[in-house]
Amino acid sequence: MKVTALIPDDLVREAQMVSNAKNITEAMVIALKTYVSMQKLKAMGEAVNTSPLKFKHNANEIRNLNRL
Repeated sequence: MKVTALIPDDLVREAQMVSNAKNITEAMVIALKTYVSMQKLKAMGEAVNTSPLKFKHNANEIRNLNRL
């Protein structure tokens, strides 16, 4: 997809530098993928925080099950 965007030059250069991207396009793809991944992780963390995981067995029961 071609996009025209007004992004400060220094921000683009810094993104390219920290991502070790070969060009601006690669830097923007890396930055967007990273941002999306971080938002997904944040959402998962909030979901676990509001509805914690519940386990059926305690540690000793799991050890015993694994020994069978």
